[in-house]
Amino acid sequence: MAFLLTLPLYPFVAAAIRLDSPGPIFIRQRRAGMLLATTTDGDARRPQHRFVEFNMYKFRTMVVNAEAMTGPVLASKNDPRITRVGRFLRKTRIDELPQFWNVVRGDMSLVGPRPERPELLAQIAMAIPFFEERMRNLKPGITGLAQVSLGYTGAIPAGSELAAFRDVLSNPFDVEGADDALADDLRVKLLYDLAYSVATEHMRSFVPLELSILLKTPVVMLRRSGT
Repeated sequence: MAFLLTLPLYPFVAAAIRLDSPGPIFIRQRRAGMLLATTTDGDARRPQHRFVEFNMYKFRTMVVNAEAMTGPVLASKNDPRITRVGRFLRKTRIDELPQFWNVVRGDMSLVGPRPERPELLAQIAMAIPFFEERMRNLKPGITGLAQVSLGYTGAIPAGSELAAFRDVLSNPFDVEGADDALADDLRVKLLYDLAYSVATEHMRSFVPLELSILLKTPVVMLRRSGT
């Protein structure tokens, strides 16, 4: 239903993207979804873990061949690769609308942790312990607790409940020159994703939280509270 309701916006978004920057309207990226435990050779005592990978669709927000010189890298605040229209699409989260097709296909849910690219996930997991656990037995979502609580990259908004703990969460190991690093944003995002994961274990906590996220998402889009 949501996929059909948002389809009338596609021609206008497509026109804006094409007028602002030459190139495709949509992009397709490989993403790591749900983390599953499997066994090898029928031995339940030796579980193996794997991500369910899928192709995720988005409206293009960057210049064509944005990673030609760097390879896969996470977008950062004020990333010069992001186009003018792309910045607006990211702030309003409109760039995520094509993922309703992923929901129809069963790759994603409306609500859940955001899926990362497999090649980047391996690097993030080495830098941030237990980062991969946010996806254990959970489908990724178009929106989520982190998305309605934080900025686009996971930055702590001024005045939020975590703002008072910024010094503790930012550069916790006091690495020189690492202040305001993207890893700090991802670490904060992990806290929200793990909290959501715990809430899904009981209907009493899951249903109110799920409804709250769904109701807050349009407000976040209208306020353009992204980066």
